[in-house]
Amino acid sequence: MNQINLSDRKAVVTGGARGIGLAIAKRLIQSGAVVSLWDIDTEAAAQAKTSLSKYGEVKIQTVDLTDEDAVAGATEATISELGQIDILCNNAGIAGGIYKTWEYPVEEFRRVIDVDLNAVFICCRAVVPHMRERGYGRIINTASIAGKEGNPGASAYSAAKAGVIGLTKSLGKELAQNGICVNCITPAVINTDILKQVTQQHIDYMLSKIPMGRFGEVDEAGALVAWLASEDCSFTTGSVFDLSGGRATY
Repeated sequence: MNQINLSDRKAVVTGGARGIGLAIAKRLIQSGAVVSLWDIDTEAAAQAKTSLSKYGEVKIQTVDLTDEDAVAGATEATISELGQIDILCNNAGIAGGIYKTWEYPVEEFRRVIDVDLNAVFICCRAVVPHMRERGYGRIINTASIAGKEGNPGASAYSAAKAGVIGLTKSLGKELAQNGICVNCITPAVINTDILKQVTQQHIDYMLSKIPMGRFGEVDEAGALVAWLASEDCSFTTGSVFDLSGGRATY
């Protein structure tokens, strides 16, 4: 493992109880950061804390990321507990159902947008003022290759992740002179439990688009995010980093 120095840094990882979020948290902790896992699943977060504690210090906050007041409370609690928030990894998300756009249930579409896009905005809105006050921060948002290309049957997810890319670019420009870098990653399919939320046909379609002929691994996402969370990432903001096995074309 290449060494990245995040000593004395305090990080928040949303959706950190499993999958990509858990791998991100692990890599940040191994790099010296103290991490607070923000997740709606209290039991899973507690299990994640137990598994991660052997690498370093871990805290947890049970929070509904779509609830503005809950996120504000989690932000205050984390700052009180850790003293500061240097790194915000907005990773939590859901796949949503697989439907043709004209058949997509309206409430399901709204739910995906709420969890995958609105929650990212709400978390940034809560944490950015603290980062601005301190004059330092790293924000890394988990978008998706679907946000660039659109996946058939996944219009809600694709639209939400496209929104995350746009939000990243806007916020990156707004904070460019505040010592805060804002970037996002756009994975193709990563081998996580989120695959259980979609059909085998959809999984086969996504795999067929990856030139490397395999899914990504969570540790590969963790490695990329660790660099984006470091001081070495100092002249890159509002950017999109592909993690797609060659699928991305721009």
